Amino acid sequence: QVRLVESGGGLVQAGGSLWLSCEASDRSLSTYGMGWFRQAPGKEREFVAAISPTGRGTYYTDSVKCRFTISRDNAEDTVYLQMNSLKPEDTAVYYCAANTDRGNYYSSGPYHYWGQGTQVTVSS
Repeated sequence: QVRLVESGGGLVQAGGSLWLSCEASDRSLSTYGMGWFRQAPGKEREFVAAISPTGRGTYYTDSVKCRFTISRDNAEDTVYLQMNSLKPEDTAVYYCAANTDRGNYYSSGPYHYWGQGTQVTVSS
């Protein structure tokens, strides 16, 4: 069982930046694509960004393109999400997850290891 631990969330004003980290307990993380999802109060969990095992492929939902950047350091078993130009609608709990089924990056189904989440709050 791989354990994922997110950190870096917090409260920021609109237009500000945050940098999320997701550290894995298992060295096998480098073999999986990794994703970030978020869930706002009263809403379903939604895809935010994903990165291929090598880091060569990155994928984003339209609402965060050009503002968020996903990256990974396989030597450190860590995945990052740099979030710039934050908006109040980005407020949510952010989760990282491992795409263990090596399936569709944009759907939560292929992700079977999840972190506990970190709260991001953007004030207007």
